[in-house]
Amino acid sequence: MSTPLVVGTDGSDDALRAVDWAADEAALRGCPLQVLHASLWEPYADSTMPATGKAQARREAAARDVVTGAAERVRLRRPEVAVSAVVREDDPVYALVDASDHAAMVVVGSRGHGLSGVVLGSVSLTLSARAHCPVVVVRGSRDAGPGRGPWVLLGLAAVDRNPAAADFAFAEAALRGCGVTVVHATTRAGLSAADQARREQAVHGWLDEVLERPVAGHPEVPVRRVVVGGRAQAALLGAAKGAELLVLGARRRANPLGPQLGRINHSVLHQAPCTVAIVPVQPTGG
Repeated sequence: MSTPLVVGTDGSDDALRAVDWAADEAALRGCPLQVLHASLWEPYADSTMPATGKAQARREAAARDVVTGAAERVRLRRPEVAVSAVVREDDPVYALVDASDHAAMVVVGSRGHGLSGVVLGSVSLTLSARAHCPVVVVRGSRDAGPGRGPWVLLGLAAVDRNPAAADFAFAEAALRGCGVTVVHATTRAGLSAADQARREQAVHGWLDEVLERPVAGHPEVPVRRVVVGGRAQAALLGAAKGAELLVLGARRRANPLGPQLGRINHSVLHQAPCTVAIVPVQPTGG
């Protein structure tokens, strides 16, 4: 059996949009889908009064209702997808990071409150920094399934020598029958015309290097390159309007409390007008 996709759900509207997106993605890939709900039930009990067996049973039943309802939603939307439902008594981030060890992708909503008692936005940010597979954060209030735009948007920084994000973007575009727009932002202020020309040449050189493998692997995928002057965040958010999917490398940074996302990734996850995929690359120091 092929590697499954995992979608985290807490029953909120945002989480259900993520379930829909994951169902469509699983159908495109022809792979199974696991619906996961994780909740630490202990905090719900009053510390001065032990939780009763009935209260525990109610919480367990409510959690099962969340995943079985989501699984049924998948079956109705994509009956060809093999779907399973899992409930874990665990911190949502830990459960999803653990699931990422054996998943092709983990999908979550951008925010929401559910049985876990955790704001899903904090889950999506932390998960994106720590997961071992690509993380997709479904954003937007419209139908979140594949097919919203004609391009997958790939943001590349000059430090991106690892082609993982590019490989992912081209594979997703091939599944959808659309193209890839590669966006790179570069600072041009204060440069002479000759220096600008040299920088442009260097940028296109490393773009050729990073894109060589995915372009060769997916010759049917149209590619366009956009090199702009200015801040990367503004360039990405502007280009993301109407995009099918925005793909970024994780560019994780070492931290005593665990890996942290870089500033651009963090900002884009908060503000992007479309669904965002964060693809793991090797951690960097600093």
